[in-house]
Amino acid sequence: MAGEFALIDKYFARPTPSAILGPGDDCALVQPTPGKQLAVTTDMLVSGTHFLPDTDPKNLGWKALAVNLSDLAAMGAMPRWVTLAGALPAVDEAWIAAFADGFFACAKEYGVDVIGGDTTKGPLNVCITAMGEVEPGRALRRDGAQVGDQIWVSGRPGLAALGLAHLQGRVKLPEPWPRLCVAALEKPRPRVALGQALVGIATAAIDVSDGLLADLGHICERSACAAAVKLVQLPHLRDVAGSGDSYDADLRRFALDCQLAGGDDYELCFTAPGTLSLTIGQIAARLELPLWHIGEIVAGEAGAVTVYDPDMKPVTFERKGYDHFAAQA
Repeated sequence: MAGEFALIDKYFARPTPSAILGPGDDCALVQPTPGKQLAVTTDMLVSGTHFLPDTDPKNLGWKALAVNLSDLAAMGAMPRWVTLAGALPAVDEAWIAAFADGFFACAKEYGVDVIGGDTTKGPLNVCITAMGEVEPGRALRRDGAQVGDQIWVSGRPGLAALGLAHLQGRVKLPEPWPRLCVAALEKPRPRVALGQALVGIATAAIDVSDGLLADLGHICERSACAAAVKLVQLPHLRDVAGSGDSYDADLRRFALDCQLAGGDDYELCFTAPGTLSLTIGQIAARLELPLWHIGEIVAGEAGAVTVYDPDMKPVTFERKGYDHFAAQA
């Protein structure tokens, strides 16, 4: 059986051209680009909480890195370096090899070097620290939204939560939705290019990890404002419920709940002045990524998010998003 350092050397020691010193010493050594600020984020994925125990390890390797790069994307930062720490219940080299393949595939696509980390024996979990660079004073933050700003979201939030529900047998999705939703859950695409494009345009931004309403609420809380979200302007997920004789009203309601509170999407929610809506449309076209204007920032209680129906009547939703500790209450 391979030991800890042999496993690291075999599966995780790769060239790190952007680092002065990569894995193999007590610390890595990196040289940030002169004049840039470092953006640093850490995320942990725990088996049974953040992913199903039987998740394809290659997809898990991709997702473990992607969710951290999503945080950098939300700040408008360019990803540079990551460290990887993990606990394994036992040495399963086939599992480790597949995980490493997915992890390094994501690292290659987004141009990051893996500069160090740690392994230990224990319940399966993965913890990553990602570092990126941003121009001083140009980072996209949560505290810059202004009353009158438009609220935007990328992609189609809700697909990942639908994919999880499908895998757990809580909902039966019609074709082709199972493949699309499970892919959104297991192989999210961090919106790094979008984050870069929004620097100097967005007044605030966040990635949607815990649910659209909850994460938009974080922007509003930090920006001391409120939000008005319009149901008719949400990204299209209506087709998931079918049409005509195959229409499923319960599935339509469930899909809407996933869209507003499901989380695990890693899309970007951001605010911007209405005068820049044409510019945002041009960004969407250039990146071939749908961007949806879903509401406005309004005066009101800090952190409050209200959803309105087509008649502009408030609609109450029991769930706003996911909270790890509240879920235990």
